[in-house]
Amino acid sequence: MEDIQSHKDHRNIDIDQVGVKDIRYPITVLDKNNGKQQTVANINMYVNLPRQYKGTHMSRFVEVLNEHNKLISLQNFSEILQEVKRRLNAESAHMEISFPYFINKMAPVTGSEGLMEYNCCFRGNMDRGLDIVTIINVPITTLCPCSKEISEYGAHNQRGIVTLKVRFKKFIWIEDLIKLVEETASSEVYSVLKREDEKFVTEKAYQNPKFVEDIVRDIALKLNNDPNITWFAVESENFESIHNHNAYAYIEKHKD
Repeated sequence: MEDIQSHKDHRNIDIDQVGVKDIRYPITVLDKNNGKQQTVANINMYVNLPRQYKGTHMSRFVEVLNEHNKLISLQNFSEILQEVKRRLNAESAHMEISFPYFINKMAPVTGSEGLMEYNCCFRGNMDRGLDIVTIINVPITTLCPCSKEISEYGAHNQRGIVTLKVRFKKFIWIEDLIKLVEETASSEVYSVLKREDEKFVTEKAYQNPKFVEDIVRDIALKLNNDPNITWFAVESENFESIHNHNAYAYIEKHKD
């Protein structure tokens, strides 16, 4: 049958990225505690398209996914991108894999167990070289230092979200990045809390007040001291409990 995509195009314009978006796909990722974890991802895959070609072969993206669906991780990300480039005869390939990741987390006092969800993403480009960014979103609790200082009774707190993006030299576990973020918060967020746990969490937050500025600076300090991290971007957003706006802070740094 005739291959329309391979016909010549006479407009003389390169396309930077062409491909498929929002593929819902079951994947298996590496789990530090359990070996592997099954989840469902949203996947975007693109290649460049030189000016002389009319179109690309969309079905080949999904064919590559089918061949690697048993395990998708940072360790075989480059292999997948290489295969995309080869199969579509492209000079560059790009892939984004966004997925919910679950950790069985114990409450701080009673040890009650519950699954915590963390939204994660692996984003990679392969052109002349390989570039991979790991992105995690971690819910946290913060307590306002100003409110604590000026109030006679208590202080307002709120749930927030930290988005951490990192480039690295060698493999890094999702769990380790999550732990790094949670340790900087006024308190961690849990899916199951009994009364004893709730008392512990609220008192811990009161004793450890943090602005969004404190959160991003504390995380940046840890990443600055980690020789495995070559670049990072960290943002913290508080869903304010007494204001009609959110509080926000952002730091980005190239360490090389």
